[in-house]
Amino acid sequence: MNLAFDWSIAVRILAAVIMGGTVAWIHRRTSQPASDGTSLPTTFVLLAGLIAMVTQVIGDNVARAFSLVGALSIVRFRTVVRDTRDTAFVIFAVVAGMAAGAEAYWLAGAGIVIVGGAAFALAARRTVPVETGNAHELRLRASIGVDVESAIGDILRECLLGREVLAVATVKQGGAIDYIYAVTPRPGKAPEELVRRLNKLEGIQEVRWQQRGQDGE
Repeated sequence: MNLAFDWSIAVRILAAVIMGGTVAWIHRRTSQPASDGTSLPTTFVLLAGLIAMVTQVIGDNVARAFSLVGALSIVRFRTVVRDTRDTAFVIFAVVAGMAAGAEAYWLAGAGIVIVGGAAFALAARRTVPVETGNAHELRLRASIGVDVESAIGDILRECLLGREVLAVATVKQGGAIDYIYAVTPRPGKAPEELVRRLNKLEGIQEVRWQQRGQDGE
């Protein structure tokens, strides 16, 4: 495949970015207000453009396709995607980028119109209330041998009205565990107090309090 400069390649990547932006707009317009602060819309735009570039690099070369799979396998994503609907939009952006990279603009356009229309229709029928009481997240990292519930349970019950485990994952090559909770603070209990008390516990390596929807490291 000749990868010399070609204006058509630039057009394909630009079209993919525009389509990624359209996917991001559809996602934002059909999401609950609590989801607006996420970085997903930016991800959709960049992902579509990058996938279009990958499609150009691969072309009809099977060996190059396998090489890129191996190279991209080193990428790790640590942000938790809490809604399977968001995963569908990630795939939406990927397919739109591939279609633009292959110059199948009609296919990408038809997909955006049909799938986007379905997203708007389903969003209009959804009546899930916004969880204003659980607008905060508590993230903590504990050593692998720590019984977290026994260690922090009393403090959480004292400082929080409610909590829900959103995700649990091993980190540091299995040497620690990250916990993410959706929490409702008790009136009069400052988050700083909770973070300070948890940090003093043996085996608790890191504690973070943040608004839901903000990305962690």
